[in-house]
Amino acid sequence: MNSALIPQDPANERHMGAALALGRRGLGIVWPNPAVGCVLVRHSDSGERIVGRGWTQPGGRPHAETEALRRAGTAAKGATAYVTLEPCNHQGKAPPCTEALIAAGVARVVAAIEDPDPRVAGKGHARLRDAGIEVVTDVCADAAAGDNAGYLMHRREGRPLITLKTATTLDGRIAAHTGESKWITAEAARRRAHLMRATHDAVVVGIGTALVDDPTLTCRLPGLEDRSPVRIVVDARMRLPLTSRLAKTAKQWATWMIVLEAADEDRRKAYEDCGIEVLEVAAGKNGYPDPRKALAALAGKGLTRIMVEGGSALAASLMRADLVDRIAWFRAGGIMGGDGIPAIAPYGVDHLEEMQRFQRVTAESLGDDVLETYRRRD
Repeated sequence: MNSALIPQDPANERHMGAALALGRRGLGIVWPNPAVGCVLVRHSDSGERIVGRGWTQPGGRPHAETEALRRAGTAAKGATAYVTLEPCNHQGKAPPCTEALIAAGVARVVAAIEDPDPRVAGKGHARLRDAGIEVVTDVCADAAAGDNAGYLMHRREGRPLITLKTATTLDGRIAAHTGESKWITAEAARRRAHLMRATHDAVVVGIGTALVDDPTLTCRLPGLEDRSPVRIVVDARMRLPLTSRLAKTAKQWATWMIVLEAADEDRRKAYEDCGIEVLEVAAGKNGYPDPRKALAALAGKGLTRIMVEGGSALAASLMRADLVDRIAWFRAGGIMGGDGIPAIAPYGVDHLEEMQRFQRVTAESLGDDVLETYRRRD
């Protein structure tokens, strides 16, 4: 075997890194599909040459492998395909990627991780090997699993990945006791938050935030306006005004509302006439929509990555149910004191051992503000 192609060789990680970067282009716009990247490389005694690049296209089709093969044309024959997720092996809206790779005559497939979807789950790799294609796996596996954590959770646990995003003072306050919150952080931090919206399938707020802030919840970065996520309001008793920005723009940007079962039909129809899709969810013990059932309903709609932007009661509900997977905490250099509204309302912690714990992943300065990201501790 050519030494440049053994699994431990840096060439594998280099090309997989390029495939991962391509795959990230699809985050937020390919659900319910994974955001996959693929790089086709021809190796020879004189060196290597990239002949095709591809990533999952908006809406989930075409797949990354199909795109890369299309761009490579006949140059794909004998090439190595570096792909961030096991190629699919089932007939969906398009033929399986395994068949496309076989038909193109690729010599090797280097995959980052196996696809847990039971329709694939090792079958894609097996089909390639049966066709005489060498398959190498587990290259940059941790990075690939991190990029597609939402898809993997959707397939394994039947719910989307939840990122709690908050912007607070140093002492964890999101607003003054009057409700005033614009703006705790400065422009650089707000631009980063909009970029995060562009990489999530949906953004969620509670009705309290919707009433106080009257947000639009779109991505307002130049050139990324079309990457605005689905906007979701948790509004148990349907209090969102029909004159709100969310209601008035629901036909322009997808807007959903989570309400309690047996919702008032007239009120529901009024929202639907505005363009809002209403999802009924059974109540939990506190009389509000059960968070696990709400996430299951959203997963059923295909969502894999959700960013929760407020408010404190919704955050507490998710923390209480142990449903927060990641945190993006923007922190400004100010102190508000106990009069301010906390980022997370009380959620029933009586002892330290009951506290949800997270591991810090990154810390970044954004002007005078700081963004820290965390992941749930295993």
